Amino acid sequence: MKKITLLLLTIVLTTLLAACVSNENNNKAANEGSGVQPDNTKSNSLEAVKASGKLRIGTEGTYAPFTYHDTDGKLTGFDIEIAREVAKRLGVEPEFIETQWDGIFAGLDANRFDAVFNEVMIRDDRKEKYDFSDPYIVSRAVLIVPTDNTNITKFADLKGKKAGQSLTSNLTDIAKENGAEIVATEGFSQAIDLLLSKRIDATVNDNLSYLDLKKQKPDVALKVVDELPDAAKSGALFKKGNTELVGAINQALADIKSDGVYLEISKKYFGEDVSK
Repeated sequence: MKKITLLLLTIVLTTLLAACVSNENNNKAANEGSGVQPDNTKSNSLEAVKASGKLRIGTEGTYAPFTYHDTDGKLTGFDIEIAREVAKRLGVEPEFIETQWDGIFAGLDANRFDAVFNEVMIRDDRKEKYDFSDPYIVSRAVLIVPTDNTNITKFADLKGKKAGQSLTSNLTDIAKENGAEIVATEGFSQAIDLLLSKRIDATVNDNLSYLDLKKQKPDVALKVVDELPDAAKSGALFKKGNTELVGAINQALADIKSDGVYLEISKKYFGEDVSK
């Protein structure tokens, strides 16, 4: 009796196993025939972007003139317009995901976006963990003084002079190295206010911020008297390994520079070509 029971149990198990294998093979064949692929083959890649029809872009939205909201509440800025043109060349729609600067790298790590367009400086320490596009904007440290100042014509003339600087900026180091007395400011705008009211003698700042100021206020009584030759370059940021997506965006950036669209956007925000 026991032998019969064991035999019946073996037959039942064998039948069930054969059915499961057959069902698995049928599902596999159906998927292969329909072109269905596992989602992880498209994760955060050019293929995924093309398949979704959109490029997810991380940006602050609070950093004028690069990424900010205009008086109508519309997201705009130099980086935003460049990103929109890039997405257009890829044949997809841009989807901007606004994130505070402190969380923008973590958002990329967590696959919340495919790329970051937010004036991210290309640095060696960042290149160890992330990939960058080719640079699409460069900036230099400049020395700004009132237009009627004739005593300061180069960085070395800062010795013993008051320079308005943000204490968290590496531009402050340039002023210190040239012997300036540092007056702490909260940022570019406050440094300009102090400069115009003659409470400081100069400020070492970013040429892009100065160009934006001159674009907004052409008659402001300030001038640039010196500039450092070394340029800081910024580009789009990606997770490591997205070679195809980075390559496609580099091609799009090259195209908008060659057909004049880049220069048009650059002049709109800065009055000149800021790519070199």
